[in-house]
Amino acid sequence: MPRYALQIDYHGGPFAGWQRQAGGLASVQGAVEAALARLEPRDHTIAAAGRTDAGVHATAQVAHVDLERDWEPFRLAAALNAHLRPHPVAVIACARVDNTFHARFSATGRRYLFRVIARRAPLTHDRGLAWQVLHRLDLAALREGAAQLVGHHDFTTFRSTLCQAKSPVKTLDRIEVQELPYPGGLEYRFHLGARSFLHNQVRSIVGTLERVGAGAWAPDDVGRALAARDRAACGPVAPPQGLYLAGVSYPADPFAG
Repeated sequence: MPRYALQIDYHGGPFAGWQRQAGGLASVQGAVEAALARLEPRDHTIAAAGRTDAGVHATAQVAHVDLERDWEPFRLAAALNAHLRPHPVAVIACARVDNTFHARFSATGRRYLFRVIARRAPLTHDRGLAWQVLHRLDLAALREGAAQLVGHHDFTTFRSTLCQAKSPVKTLDRIEVQELPYPGGLEYRFHLGARSFLHNQVRSIVGTLERVGAGAWAPDDVGRALAARDRAACGPVAPPQGLYLAGVSYPADPFAG
């Protein structure tokens, strides 16, 4: 059976997360599998690079699927998008891949973006697409606190108690923080990269760093929280609407060319 890699863009607001849900709750996986069933009528199961939580978005989720028909990738993407309407889900790239390719297990890295917008006026265009705070953040303090998390660490403090990973030890390759102009305020973009992440790790990190930027924590408090290896030492967990799965890396980019 031919295997296809799909790069998927979605707004997580209407969904209970990526993963197919029991009891009829809407999921991104369920929407894509229903669209596939319109093209090849049978049950479909797709595998994704990461399982995003309820309300979390993606600009470059990757999934793979095995189909019976030998589709031209451009036509497969167009057909899926036709059947995905009106869901806020789109296949933005499609490629035929070798049957050894696996969207999750072949991945060598994942990149996340978290958006925080600081302004007093309510958000309009970005409502549901960013975390709004009312106070400006200290960019230098944010960067100083973030730097203490880069590297190979036990991230027990920054993972959900429901996390099913066998080990809390991860290597965080990158945290970069940008400050950008935004109408009526400022936007802060947190870019994080690692081979893999723990459940709620990114939201826990950003929520803690927001406290640093607001002046409630000192930058060195981030290092002390990390060293505590205790979930109770974590700052508040940032809400899901600011988080985006922004990229997945593979030994060879399936969508190149």
